[in-house]
Order: sequence, then structure tokens, then C-alpha cells
Amino acid sequence: MSAALPLRTREIQLASRPHGRPVPENFRLAETALPDLQDGQILVRNEFMSVDPYMRGRMNDAKSYSAPFRLDAALDGGAVGEVIASRSAAHKVGDVVVHQLGWREFSVVDAAAATPVPAGLAPASAFLGALGMTGLTAYAGLLKVAEFKPGDAVFVSGAAGAVGSIVGQIAKAMGASKVIGSAGSAEKVARLLELGFDAAFDYHNGPVVDQLREAAGERGIDVYFDNVGGEHLEAALSVLTVGGRVAMCGAISQYNSTAPTAAPRNLAVAIGKQLTLRGFLVGGQRQHAAEFSTRMAGWLADGTVRYDETIVDGLENAPQAFIDLLDGANTGKMLVRTG
Repeated sequence: MSAALPLRTREIQLASRPHGRPVPENFRLAETALPDLQDGQILVRNEFMSVDPYMRGRMNDAKSYSAPFRLDAALDGGAVGEVIASRSAAHKVGDVVVHQLGWREFSVVDAAAATPVPAGLAPASAFLGALGMTGLTAYAGLLKVAEFKPGDAVFVSGAAGAVGSIVGQIAKAMGASKVIGSAGSAEKVARLLELGFDAAFDYHNGPVVDQLREAAGERGIDVYFDNVGGEHLEAALSVLTVGGRVAMCGAISQYNSTAPTAAPRNLAVAIGKQLTLRGFLVGGQRQHAAEFSTRMAGWLADGTVRYDETIVDGLENAPQAFIDLLDGANTGKMLVRTG
């Protein structure tokens, strides 16, 4: 490795496993030596990294769909940055790539695990959000998992977040009869209306089921895109029409729970209403990535879809950004500018 290149990197390690809500003491800012670059590897100076709700589950020492983070080791997750050294024909110095070794300033990445970012299509940060896994989650969850069709009335929880805000806009673009969103503040509700949602409410302002019924009217809803779980899922089951569909993407209201959470008390209505509830992971929807990328690029270009970002500066502030994300402090995608 050239002397002009960095030999060390700062990184965020998991110092202890959270019990309930994470606290800053669960994390550690450390400096470690970068390994020598091997054939087929690249060195990336990270510009942005993503913090995402699913990471909370990986902080537990529990078997899940994704391996737990290791204690006293760097966390990982989506990042985008510039290649500053390469021993791979697939990526040259100066390329911008997306990879999964975030939570650090510099990353040595296997070339096969890095995806090039097309120049000029959108800012690099968008490839962690609207044009990345976030956007694919929204697109595939709505159109493939929930099997949305024109004329459907759609309800999205966590609608001002990175995924939810895009779900609502895609539904409008694809001919929804009504799109309803829930969010956690008056400012977020106002933003949803700016983005084209037909109705939105602050879930702090009363029982979710009452506010949802008022927004949906006698027609009810045909599709529920669930980012929250808990009371929101229970409310949606009450308001869904016969044959309604639920795409279960996340349950952020329960991620910090220290006791088992109750299932929706009205789950039995799924029988008489002949509802479909389908959980999904974006990793199982990669076959739709090319279709999604083409469509989303067009929607962004013509303004059909807009996206918000909440950007926190400094790798050292990544743990607090993650904690704030779980508390709903973000509008749109929560990102940390690392470089």
C-alpha cells in the first residue's frame, strides 16, 4: 500500500449489547490498522453511511435472518464512497461505489461486494436511499409483496421515514385511490401532504384506529404497508377491506421492547376478511432490482418521487444518529457523513 494512502481508520465498535433502548455507552469510537490490499480488493474512502432500524436486532445476541454484530468489533452496514486504491479490474481509482462495510472512515472491500454508482444520475447519498435498498424495499414491498393494483386505498405507517415516504409516492404514481400516512409530529404530517399523500395524521393525537377510520372513510383500506407494528397493525386490521393485503416490513415500535409484545388483539378478523399478511426482507426481492432502478430513475428525474435526507456530520456521531433514528428524529433517510 502506498505511503500516501491511509494506514489506519476510525471505526465504531459495539462495546456492549443494549438492553432496551440503546445508549451511547453501548458504542465505542476506535482506531484500527487497515489490512494490506489483496488481489481483488479495493480501498474506499466512505462519504456517507446508513443507519437503519434493522440494525437494532443485530445488536442482540440472538439468531435471526442476519448475523448479530460482534462485540468489540466494527459494526457494518450500507455505505457509499470513492475508491482510492484498487487491486481489481472491476473498479478503478476515482469510482464511486456502494458496499456494506460502513461505520468506519475507510473500508477494505472485496471488489465483488461493491456496486458501482452511475455518474450523473443522482447524488451519491441517494444510492443508500431512494435509489438503493431503501427504494427497493418500498417498491417491491408495495408492488410485489402487497400486490398493489390501481384503485387500491393504501395506508403507510412510519410514512415520513425513508421507506414509508417512498411507498406513498409510488402508490400515488401507480394510481392509488387514496394514500394515508401516519407520522410522529405535525411537521412530518405536513411534509407527507406536500409529498402528495391524500391524508396524514400524527399517531400521538389519539388512538390510531380512530384516526385511520376517519382518514379512510367508509371505503376502508385495501393495502397496509407496515413499518411500525403494534397499535398500527391492530388498527389496520380493523380498517382493511375484505381481501386486503399487508406487507410487513418492520416493527420499529417494538425494537427496544424488553418484554414480549402482544400480538394484535384482533388478529382473528383476518379470517373473516380473508386478509393476506406477508412478511418480507429486501434481500429476497433482489430479482426486481433492475426493474426498480429503471422506474425509480425516471420518477426521480420527472419529480414524481421526491426524497428527504437527515444528515448527521461526523463518524463519532453515528451512534447518536442511530439512537435518534429509533426515536423518530429523522425525516426521510438517516445518514451519517463520514468523509
